[in-house]
Amino acid sequence: MAKPLTSHRPLLAVSLKLSALVLFTLMQALVKVLSADFPTGEMVFFRSLFAVPIIICWLLYRRELSQGLVVKKPMGHFWRGVLGTSAMFLTFTGLSLLPLPEVTAIGYATPIFTLILAALMLGERIRMIRIGAVAIGLLGVLIMIWPRLGGNNLDTAATIGALCVLAATIARGFVQIHIRQLVQVDHPAAVVFYFSITATLLSAVSAFWGWIMPTWEQALILVAMGLLGGVAQILVTSSYRYAQASMLAPYDYTTMLFAIVIGYIWFDELPTLVMLGGAALVIAGNVLVILRERQLGLDRGKDKSVTDPKA
Repeated sequence: MAKPLTSHRPLLAVSLKLSALVLFTLMQALVKVLSADFPTGEMVFFRSLFAVPIIICWLLYRRELSQGLVVKKPMGHFWRGVLGTSAMFLTFTGLSLLPLPEVTAIGYATPIFTLILAALMLGERIRMIRIGAVAIGLLGVLIMIWPRLGGNNLDTAATIGALCVLAATIARGFVQIHIRQLVQVDHPAAVVFYFSITATLLSAVSAFWGWIMPTWEQALILVAMGLLGGVAQILVTSSYRYAQASMLAPYDYTTMLFAIVIGYIWFDELPTLVMLGGAALVIAGNVLVILRERQLGLDRGKDKSVTDPKA
């Protein structure tokens, strides 16, 4: 769905990215608010369904709807939808069982798992710097989830929640691998559009296991979840038109600040020092990967300037 960089406007790019991250965090907070009253499948359905009109309107505005309807690898989109919907189910379940900042922190492990899966599935070479980054990141994940896996005061619900969020990060790693493959043959607009449709249809199946009729107030919150998710997707996509991904990636970690503030105000939640320490290691590992990717990008640019006569 993203177009190549159209102009370098870093302030606008950062503003769009931060706005998207605030909306994503608010969406997760709304999920947490409703999690005690609604099945996870019903929340995933509303989150997916009401993002669809936002995405369609955006594609119409960008004149990309026709490109978003044509695919060459339909089964690839199906499996991307299955994995993405599974990740959403697992994340929403985790939000019902864990503090918002903790869910946010564990979610930072997604790039680490993506790097591992890229090496295993795509044969990408990982050199020492990125191996070190993976090791640091995995250590941080272990530190964060260890209190949920043992001890005298083991909380079974919290343990299940931590494992669900961890499984969601791995599923999102698989999603990233699928997206890398799909965008080689299909337009990014198709990836976004068909994921929203697939997630809506898959989550609708959960109605057979029981849904709850919402009140008007609850229905508005459910609809708001989908609208926030759709608008946030558009904002984050738009941000990459005005700045490189490597420049914007570190701003993802501002979601911890948003999650701490919202978690404290809405749910009286505060992160533990152990969780913050583990999150710091995961972030450090990810930043190391970002810096390495930026360096590799500069090296590729130098190579291109020598070998490409059009440069």
